[in-house]
Amino acid sequence: MLGVGSRVRHPGYGDGVVIRLHQAAYEVAFMLYGIKSVGKDYNAWEIIEAIEADSAVTYSEAEKSLKRILREFSDISEVVPLGDRWDKGTLILKPSDESLKPKEIPIEAFFHKIVMVRDRLRVMEQRVNSSNLNDEEKVNLQQYITRIYGSLTTFNVLFKYKEHNFVGDKGDRE
Repeated sequence: MLGVGSRVRHPGYGDGVVIRLHQAAYEVAFMLYGIKSVGKDYNAWEIIEAIEADSAVTYSEAEKSLKRILREFSDISEVVPLGDRWDKGTLILKPSDESLKPKEIPIEAFFHKIVMVRDRLRVMEQRVNSSNLNDEEKVNLQQYITRIYGSLTTFNVLFKYKEHNFVGDKGDRE
């Protein structure tokens, strides 16, 4: 029997986490389909991570687990702060042709776009990893994603905290 916090993959609903137990069913929060009841005798799903039903899982632990799963598999983006020195700054794009006007963009708006690109790359990475592609195809796509991250490292100067930075191929191939 599964306990609260157990992670499952349903053939129709996709990835989910058990959030409540009933006598004959589990209440499961699925990423794309919301909360559904699934009978305890259902056995066509894949159990990704089982937590024993009799083990004590606090609401706080279940909430943390659900937030982590939602962050990994959805378009929900975390709040990423802009570096203090860029606060209220302006990005100026100045063409070499003097007859053309420069374009000014608030750095916050530009930074928001960069963070959105990063978040969507993470979602793409998760979807590649959980796809039905064979291992070689997954590795090839992962290499492209890693190169994209590497190309975006120029923008790391905008992030307040290093843990939010883009990281490309570090050259430490195993």
